[in-house]
Amino acid sequence: MLIDDIFDLHGMQCIEPVFADITEDYYTEALLSVPAEEARLLIDENEYPIALALRKDDHWLAGSFVCRSLSVDVISRFEDVGGDIYQEDASRYLDALREYFSLKLLAEVPPATEDTRPERKELVTSLISDTWGSLHAASCMDCCCGSGVVSEAIRDCGGHPCGYDNDPGLIALGLQSKRLYPHQVMHIDASRATDYVAPVTYGVGCMLGDITAFNAGMWEDIVSELLALSEKTLITTATEPEIRRVEGWAVAEGRTCEVTENERDPIYDRWVCITSV
Repeated sequence: MLIDDIFDLHGMQCIEPVFADITEDYYTEALLSVPAEEARLLIDENEYPIALALRKDDHWLAGSFVCRSLSVDVISRFEDVGGDIYQEDASRYLDALREYFSLKLLAEVPPATEDTRPERKELVTSLISDTWGSLHAASCMDCCCGSGVVSEAIRDCGGHPCGYDNDPGLIALGLQSKRLYPHQVMHIDASRATDYVAPVTYGVGCMLGDITAFNAGMWEDIVSELLALSEKTLITTATEPEIRRVEGWAVAEGRTCEVTENERDPIYDRWVCITSV
């Protein structure tokens, strides 16, 4: 496992129970209360501390600060216990955390029933390719990634997907089917995505909805987060009223938009909003 490689250990465990909790300050305090005989501090490429691992007997427990504030008590704890300093790029460590928690999720959560048609990946691949051409190894957000069909299409277009979704069963299905890669997916609330990742060039949100007057506020938050994370964004819905809501939210944030009807798929991705900064 990548997190073991980074700390040069075997069987490292994270104090946070799930990936979504890596933003929570509570787990810093919980880590600092753990009795320890040895410590390992991880710093990033800028020599900023991003994780602390503590050993009690043969058990290593780590807490991470890539997505939450660093307490000065963390440095004091490391100095009190004593140990070695390791260095790794923050982006690679975040990959390691995603991998760790994805494999944990896969071991604990039963996969959902298969939710996609066999031909859908090719349809989405065609849509992305016709919109942007090759992604040239750029990162691309996959909002509400489900079981990973769109992530797979992003890879087929030459991009590196980073998927996120709040449905653990669908993520487990994607991991089991290998449409989702463990280091490229996060089980999080999509309305808080900017708490976990930095903006990239591309973002895709396919088959968003059902968007109704009742839940429009929730979907507006999700779309706003995706727009904040991507300079160029492609969003699809099943109906025109839904895509017009999306268009309105994007325009309100100063985006230029083009709405079209997608003849490839008359069901899931029928209406498309292509928007950019």
